[in-house]
Amino acid sequence: MTTSSVPPAETSARTEPDLQAPERAMLEGWLEYHRETLAQKCSGLTDEEVKRAAVPTSELTLLGLQRHLSEVERWWFVTVFAGGTDEGVYGTEEDPDGDFHFGPQDTYAEALATWRGEVAAARAAAAGHALDELGVGTARGGRHFSLRWIYTHMIEEYARHNGHADLLREAIDGATGA
Repeated sequence: MTTSSVPPAETSARTEPDLQAPERAMLEGWLEYHRETLAQKCSGLTDEEVKRAAVPTSELTLLGLQRHLSEVERWWFVTVFAGGTDEGVYGTEEDPDGDFHFGPQDTYAEALATWRGEVAAARAAAAGHALDELGVGTARGGRHFSLRWIYTHMIEEYARHNGHADLLREAIDGATGA
């Protein structure tokens, strides 16, 4: 059992997007806001705490959420939009949900570094592309996803999982807000 402390988030406060920003800046701003919310929800806990399934009847953990969002960043921006290889970060053919399955050797510091790397790759995949541009990957029925759709979906994905993170963090140490 490891009790090393999870590093604090790299930023002490999230920046809310400008209330009158152009569309692209608004979408990027809200995605960044939600990305940093997740980092803040995990900040200051021990590895043992981020691995704790703190809500009865659920196996969900903060570490699992952090790892899952690494997978999601890669999938939507690098694979679906940019056409990168369909290779999971933690998931494998034997364990497609490997992002939620971890062992005693897995640490939050590693998960945070991996997530930061996937976020950087996602930003690079989207850079210089118009919101109306279509990605390589297709939905059922063969229609392609626009970059706008991917940004909107990612904001929804983070917002939903940040709600889970709120509940987990409160159950772990009583912290609320942020």
